Amino acid sequence: MGRTFFVGGNWKCNGTSEEVKKIVSTLNAGQVPSQDVEVVVSPPFVFLPLVKNELRPDFHVAAQNCWVKKGGAFTGEVSAEMLVNLSIPWVILGHSERRAILGESDEFVGDKVAYAISQGLKVIACVGETLEQRESGSTIDVVAAQTKAIADRVKDWTKVVIAYEPVWAIGTGKVASPAQAQEVHAELRKWLQANVSAEVAASTRIIYGGSVTGANCKELAGQPDIDGFLVGGASLKPEFIDIIKSAEVKKNA
Repeated sequence: MGRTFFVGGNWKCNGTSEEVKKIVSTLNAGQVPSQDVEVVVSPPFVFLPLVKNELRPDFHVAAQNCWVKKGGAFTGEVSAEMLVNLSIPWVILGHSERRAILGESDEFVGDKVAYAISQGLKVIACVGETLEQRESGSTIDVVAAQTKAIADRVKDWTKVVIAYEPVWAIGTGKVASPAQAQEVHAELRKWLQANVSAEVAASTRIIYGGSVTGANCKELAGQPDIDGFLVGGASLKPEFIDIIKSAEVKKNA
């Protein structure tokens, strides 16, 4: 299979300079299986240069968002070109908080992903259903539609990691069971095979997000179609190192 385990840390809208330096020094001191895992942390925009300069070289940095096209008269936005200029390699796009609170549609997210890739960025593209959608049995339809909006616009899948984040599990303490997560990951891979290509389906990493902790990460990592994690709250804590180490479960599988 050859999919390198991927662990992303989404710091969301948290931190002061002092707190950020503390998190970075914890990460820099962590003993992790570097060759078996790709690690990317995503601080708020204002801390990107600080983290990039201080963080160990085998870990990378992501922005939490970028604008849908070239910069210009878009007050408050940050363009893909600016991130490239700062040598930031990754960006998170389509996070459910932005979809829900800021009304980003599937199409808008698809356009963002395509533009970011066109400028040389790599993208963690987020998909996931609400509790209402899960309870009505439309989980697969929802994540397939979200993925289709990306697939319709993207040709180079080597630059994309898909993050499946059930909205009802983000920051709630509720976590999808390993079987629930595996089911959606397997369906997403099946969708890629049918609608993009077998090669893309086999090589694209599909990571899980939604209340991932040091306590539950190993069991989740043991699922065949879970290729890593996008971690929220726990990425601000020392247990993030334990989550990175869950990559060893895959190596020993």
